[in-house]
Amino acid sequence: MSVDVTVETVVERPVAAVAAYAGDPTNAPEWYANIASVEWRTEPPVRVGSRMDFVASFLGRRIAYTYEVTELVPGERLEMRTAQGPFPMRTTYTWEPVGDARTRMTLRNDGEPRGFGRVAAPVMATAVRRATTADLRRLKRILEA
Repeated sequence: MSVDVTVETVVERPVAAVAAYAGDPTNAPEWYANIASVEWRTEPPVRVGSRMDFVASFLGRRIAYTYEVTELVPGERLEMRTAQGPFPMRTTYTWEPVGDARTRMTLRNDGEPRGFGRVAAPVMATAVRRATTADLRRLKRILEA
């Protein structure tokens, strides 16, 4: 069973500001509660082919994985994928203007859990939705402060 979770928020900031902050993986530990660290494997800035090592905790477990940027349309869309671990995943950010100075940011996580994760997919989907909803609230607070 796959996991496919999409959440969104509207941030009271222009698209360029939201995309610049949220699209820079270096900032992820500031607004993702479960991400402890990000280390670049390639030189910044973000571009297709960029690779970063993430360390996170999820459902009480420490998880280390490498994301690779597979798609980048500056100010519109960023897609990253990871293939290793118990939960290979794709994370997609999209940004679209809402009026002159507001941005709708959408965050989608989808993937196919392996092993025990397959059985736990419904629980994982609920946990991912809860975590990403909270993460977008935190991002909104940071950017609107």
